[in-house]
Formats: sequence, C-alpha cells, structure tokens
Amino acid sequence: MLTVWGRKSSSNVQALMWCIGELGLAYERIDAGFKYGVNDTVEFLAMNPNGTVPVLREDDGEPLWETGAIIRYLAAQHGDEAFWPDDARRRAQIDKWAEWAKLNITLNFTGPVFWRVVRTAPALQDQQAIAAALTALGAKLDIAERQLERHRFLAGDDLTLADIQFGHVLYRYFDIDIPRPSLPRLERYYENLTERPAFREHVMVSYEELRVL
Repeated sequence: MLTVWGRKSSSNVQALMWCIGELGLAYERIDAGFKYGVNDTVEFLAMNPNGTVPVLREDDGEPLWETGAIIRYLAAQHGDEAFWPDDARRRAQIDKWAEWAKLNITLNFTGPVFWRVVRTAPALQDQQAIAAALTALGAKLDIAERQLERHRFLAGDDLTLADIQFGHVLYRYFDIDIPRPSLPRLERYYENLTERPAFREHVMVSYEELRVL
C-alpha cells in the first residue's frame, strides 16, 4: 500500500498521483501543505526535512521525497516495459524527455506564468513579465510540437514516465486565461491525455484555492 502526503491542488502531487493512477496502484493520500498544514510537524519533517510535498511511503519502507525520484521508483518497481524499460538505452531516451520537461516546461510555466496569473492579484500582475515568460515557454513548446509530429506521446508511441513529467502542467496551461500560440499537435496530445481516466481524476483538478483575488 502506498501512502502519499500532499494536497490535491499541488502540481507535483498531481504528477505523482497521475503516475499512481496509470500504474493502477492502491494508495491512501493525506492532505498536506499550503492551508492544510501537516508538513511543518515534527513527524512530517522526520520524513522530509525540506517540508515539501509530495512524500511517499510504500508499506513500511523509507519515505521518499522529490517528485522525479518518487515516480522513477514507482516506474521501476511497478511499471511495464513500455512505461519504463529495463534496457538502459531505451530508458535513457525516456528519461531525457522527462528531465527536459521538468527543466524546460514545468519550471518555465509554474513560477513565471501560473504564479503570475493565478497566484498574484490582478492589480499586481506584471503583464510584460507574463508576456516574456510566455515567449520563453513557447520556444520550448515548439520543441514538443516537433517531437509530437513524430510520435503519439512525448518519447514514443506509448505513454511513459516522460509524459507524466510533461503532461501534468498542460491542464493549467490550457485552462488559465493566457494567449496561446497555435500548436495543433500539442493540442491533439493534450486532448488524448484528457481521455485518460487517471489524468482526469488526478490532474484536471480545481486550483481555485490557490487563486489570489
């Protein structure tokens, strides 16, 4: 049994929960972080001294933190050959896209765009900074657009761990009120993700509690 500490509205928790859902694993999730607290308790800090979510424990094993490390563990422990291959060369091709997505998409969207649009009061929003961030993000999404011309998913024709790292921010990207360039292959890819039950359950989650009015 997996135990996850982390609130549903955390994008990092969403990535983990989507991975758990795709792998069909049983879990218990405990709200933690933001207004839910828990992550500042002695017990939680003994598991993760950073006080961040998510944290995962499988059965009575050692707690794991850092989303990328957690989902790699789950992929290795429970994933099939398509999702996370045993062969090091094939796995590295997936891993490079997973790292690319984390460093170039998630980091260029969450703070520079999402926080400025949703987690900043409208009167305090820096529209020039948002526009510049969208331009930078768009250059990276162009890379995904070209990759998706060749493959159904980010790293090939099967859903892999790379899609978890890439796709979990797309619900917010397509949902918030921002100008978006026409990227038809990315749009088709996102539509395919929205048809997956685990994506709908764990990623297409309200973020209204994060909004600053």
